[in-house]
Amino acid sequence: MKVAVLSFAHVHAAGYLRLLDRMPGVEVLGSDPDTALAAPGEVRGRALADHLGVAYAETYEEVFAQRPDAVIVCSENARHRALVERAAAHGVAVLCEKPLAASVEDGEAMVAACRAAGVRLAVAFPVRFSPAYAAVKAAVASGEAGRVLAVSGANNGAMPTRDRRWFADPELSGGGALMDHTVHIADLLDDLFAAARPVEVYAQTNNLLYAGEVDVETSGLVSVTYDNGAVATIDCSWSHPRSHHSWGGLGMTVVGERATLEMDAFDQKVHGFSERLGRGTELPFGVDLDERMLRAFLYGPGEDGQDVADGEGGLRTLRIVAAGYASSRSGVPVPVG
Repeated sequence: MKVAVLSFAHVHAAGYLRLLDRMPGVEVLGSDPDTALAAPGEVRGRALADHLGVAYAETYEEVFAQRPDAVIVCSENARHRALVERAAAHGVAVLCEKPLAASVEDGEAMVAACRAAGVRLAVAFPVRFSPAYAAVKAAVASGEAGRVLAVSGANNGAMPTRDRRWFADPELSGGGALMDHTVHIADLLDDLFAAARPVEVYAQTNNLLYAGEVDVETSGLVSVTYDNGAVATIDCSWSHPRSHHSWGGLGMTVVGERATLEMDAFDQKVHGFSERLGRGTELPFGVDLDERMLRAFLYGPGEDGQDVADGEGGLRTLRIVAAGYASSRSGVPVPVG
């Protein structure tokens, strides 16, 4: 199986290249021709491919000439559409980094292009593959927790601009923390609620954190009402300080009629302080969520039956984000389009 990673703009591109390179039977190829957009000091393009020891193509045309079986799009959010449409035109399955796109219009076009071409479109939401989430999902699906009444979630993290500055450029990213960190929990709820759909969003954002560093919102709180009566709140802030031992985390509390369920998607780690490095550090010992996601995309769901999010699901989470921005500007709840 030949799998290509298109663009190294996203912080997850290097991790995907490493994981794919270790998978038996997978031939990995990378291409990142838009390195002129990289900020000073960011390692991309052939330099990153050589560092990782993976094959490299100078252009996307060269990639598709080699007839890949699947591609993973890791470009800036605003460039997802062009690459997904190119893959669809070549009949190649796509795993697109989250969020699906920088705008609902682009997301709709991507879903339509893949549907018309009969091409699979998946979205990179690895938290679906967390054992902690699997336990929550099982308790809800079995009825053990009863009807879900409310959900409180937080996806906090460090400023992503320290690794890739485009995250705070709205022309490339589509926004700031609300765009970056709302979608993971919105996707979990999309999967958890199955047929239930979001109907209204109320959001507040601000730029109090790192106000002199970036112009986009760095903090946000999003409230989503679903047609099954559940109400969810999502803290989507870039609030972890530079001294924090990890990039971020994701926690969620699900309140049901008969039980309250709590999960931490990234708790399988030992945390400490490194005297040598002079900062906090962590040693993970749990499963690799990205690896589980990639395997589900390439080979199908594992024993637990969890599959990757599809393009329609990615579009639903993007509509929540769009409604969140509209609400934060107007100061009132906004229907989900």
